[in-house]
Amino acid sequence: MSIYRETAIILDHGEGGAATNRLVQNLFFKHLGAPTVPEDATIVPGNDRLAITTDSFVVRPAEFPGGNIGKLAVCGTVNDLAVMGAKPVYLTAGYILEEGLSLEILERIVIAMAQTAREAGVSIIAGDTKVVGKGDADGIFINTTGVGFVPADRNLSSASVKPGDAIIVSGTIAEHGIAVMVARESFGISGDLQSDCQPLADLAEALIAVVPQVRCMRDPTRGGVATTLLEIATASNVGMILNEMAIPLRRPVRAACDLLGIDPLYVACEGRFLAIVPDELKEEALLALRRHPRGKNASIIGQAVVSPKGVHLETINGGERPLIALEGAQLPRIC
Repeated sequence: MSIYRETAIILDHGEGGAATNRLVQNLFFKHLGAPTVPEDATIVPGNDRLAITTDSFVVRPAEFPGGNIGKLAVCGTVNDLAVMGAKPVYLTAGYILEEGLSLEILERIVIAMAQTAREAGVSIIAGDTKVVGKGDADGIFINTTGVGFVPADRNLSSASVKPGDAIIVSGTIAEHGIAVMVARESFGISGDLQSDCQPLADLAEALIAVVPQVRCMRDPTRGGVATTLLEIATASNVGMILNEMAIPLRRPVRAACDLLGIDPLYVACEGRFLAIVPDELKEEALLALRRHPRGKNASIIGQAVVSPKGVHLETINGGERPLIALEGAQLPRIC
């Protein structure tokens, strides 16, 4: 993520949400400067149009159904570049290792990073390792920086959404956060709960190749779909209406959310993105996504509107409720 949008700050063991946004606004923006529009990565001016992003990963447990912290670190970084329309090329990796960490676990994590980097088409070109005392790092933390290149004619922005535009999600939601939480807390919940963690650059390129007029793309990590769409709506000064029945959600994930009292719209995804496209191109965009193996469950879930501002959900029961930014941490330590 761009340091200016989602700097990793721990507040009462929380991640993301309105409290973190306020801290970023009132402290980091105050001293480091604020971008014109918060995005997932920062595009550096110049002929080459570099896109750069940085992120830190502190997920607990370090291994979870569908992945581990190494796979997550690569996917999270390349996806932040991909949703800006960049082709990810290089990564750096910094490892904070706790004394006593199993070498078998560390090797599995490093192997996962290497495999995922090859899958994503990126090279890990620099790194660093530090060891800290027992109890100081919860096993392993990883920091990454990603570099990509943006074509000169490509300008995606969260501030470019227009009333009438269609909102698309590239697949089923809430899988990563629920898989990690169930693995960590041992609730005794059974079922096919797997993280959706995967690299998305090829899927993003498949969409842009068919619909180059894509307004913006974002990956709904901290704060989930609801918080991410609220950020986009604010940046573009539009409202958004979502159709609850159209939002793709696997049955085991829905059951786990219902049992735990968690709203899936606020649960992090690590292998999905939101795309907003002109309404007249929504069917072409949807088909382009569904043709790709990573986008087979893509769905049109809503539309941008003039008013009301903010994001509202048309519920299955025929009602409507406003969605607010996540306050605190619904699911801490999931990325």
